[in-house]
Amino acid sequence: MAADAGVLRLLDANLNRAREGLRVVEDTARFVWNDEAMYRRVRALRHKLHDLTAASYKKLVASRDSDADAGRKMKEASRSSLAAVVSANVRRAEEAVRVLEEYSKVFSPKAAAGFKAVRFAVYQEEKRILKRL
Repeated sequence: MAADAGVLRLLDANLNRAREGLRVVEDTARFVWNDEAMYRRVRALRHKLHDLTAASYKKLVASRDSDADAGRKMKEASRSSLAAVVSANVRRAEEAVRVLEEYSKVFSPKAAAGFKAVRFAVYQEEKRILKRL
């Protein structure tokens, strides 16, 4: 079954959301906490998302319509602390990977298993992160 343009946009948006959330956590671990082990684990998860989607990346980007995105003008919440920034971004990554996993069950079951593994690894990382916060 081929994905239509709307589904491709959904996948592209959630891939971006997951990578962006992980990048915020990765950079916090690297530059703020100087935690090389955490930085490397989170970076590996972000790269795993790339590995799972590299073959479809051009198709996903081609489906992108940022100018017409209804969510583009939504006001973003402010953050009151480093803990709020990191917590929001780890949750963003978890939620986005869950969407990728669910839709992949229809379009790419093999990728769905990979996304599930990433999601559970992010859950484990969140536990470590919360201990730091």
